Amino acid sequence: MLDQRLVRDNPDQIASELGRRGKAVDLTRLQVIAQQQRKLEEERSGLQAEGNRIGKEVGKKIKGGADPKGDEVAELRLQGNAIKQKVAVLEEEEKHLSSQLKEQLLTYPNLPSPDCPDGRTESDNIELRRWGTPRNEEGLEEHWQIAERLNLFDTERSVRIAQSRFVTLMGQGARLERGLVNFMLDLHTSKGYREVLPPVLVNSASLTGSGQLPKFAEDCFRCSDDDLWLTPTAEVPVTSLHRDEIIPADQLPLRYAAYSPCFRREAGSYGRDTRGLIRLHQFNKVELYWFAHPDHSEEAHQQITADAEAVLQALELPYRVLDLCTGDIGFSARRTFDLEVWLPGAGAYREISSCSVCGDFQARRSSIRTKEGKSTKLVHTLNGSGLAVGRTMAALLENGQQADGSIRLPDALVPYVGRDRLQPE
Repeated sequence: MLDQRLVRDNPDQIASELGRRGKAVDLTRLQVIAQQQRKLEEERSGLQAEGNRIGKEVGKKIKGGADPKGDEVAELRLQGNAIKQKVAVLEEEEKHLSSQLKEQLLTYPNLPSPDCPDGRTESDNIELRRWGTPRNEEGLEEHWQIAERLNLFDTERSVRIAQSRFVTLMGQGARLERGLVNFMLDLHTSKGYREVLPPVLVNSASLTGSGQLPKFAEDCFRCSDDDLWLTPTAEVPVTSLHRDEIIPADQLPLRYAAYSPCFRREAGSYGRDTRGLIRLHQFNKVELYWFAHPDHSEEAHQQITADAEAVLQALELPYRVLDLCTGDIGFSARRTFDLEVWLPGAGAYREISSCSVCGDFQARRSSIRTKEGKSTKLVHTLNGSGLAVGRTMAALLENGQQADGSIRLPDALVPYVGRDRLQPE
């Protein structure tokens, strides 16, 4: 959430920064509300200070021998009660304005980093680097064709169980998925991440704190009888691990690696990637998440990206890193590096991880602070897929194709799957 002090004192800065995202906003009304709220807050604080002074004066009078039921003390108490009534009225007005302000601020995305390249669409993203040599042979199959041939998952029966855009992994496919999850978690925990297995159901406060609500409600699956939603990503529950907390500065950064099933409606993606593992309503992911000191979040962004890249390198999967432009970064992000893995069957790079620094945007929505001496400030949060498991499987299938129809698995994965290749069963 944006800092309401900026709305009150410098709305032009917000309008300019959101303009870089391609969003035209008029903050005049919101600035008036913020200024009114501040004025009420100052008036209320002044009255409360006066009320406290009168309360102390009553105590002094009585201690000095004044009659507790006498006119002098009664007059002071009358003044104190009148102040309490005024404070109650101001608090109610202030609460109403604060609610209006918060309701609007929750709808605005984060301000982009000064280092985030300007642009409108994904065509304006900047490629930073590549790793590995992409295969460009003729006649390579796409991952869903390989999966059908090797009987790795079943989509038709999944429609019977649920609906389209779900898959049931079978045999070697299920084993490969399990092996990938364990491999990723072991790799990240060996680098100092703390493993987390969070709830799959999350409440509205958790979704609001991480930035999914109110904007992305249509993309989420909601339980009709409870204030619970199926989590769209482990970023949501991990953000709320420390909601309404103060984290001592000497404990930062906190680094978590969280496995979770993820659930998304994929609203607006109908007709895209209808076959295979690229765009499903349910998928597994290992999420990397940092709570960082605000002075070190930029270095943390580089490191979380490197940690996600390490998975692709260990799995021998060619990829590239993109610096997303202001028009393509996510709602909560200040800056994002996308990792795109090479799929030789499809002949294209496809996103497999987005590593974002969110600054204090999520921390303000979730009230997560740090304390250094007497100074208290909001932490910075970062997140990145480490990795999306289904898309990693798709990349392994397409990059591991052999002339005999088998799929070679990278050496790092063999201990987790118990074999060095997938073959027809």
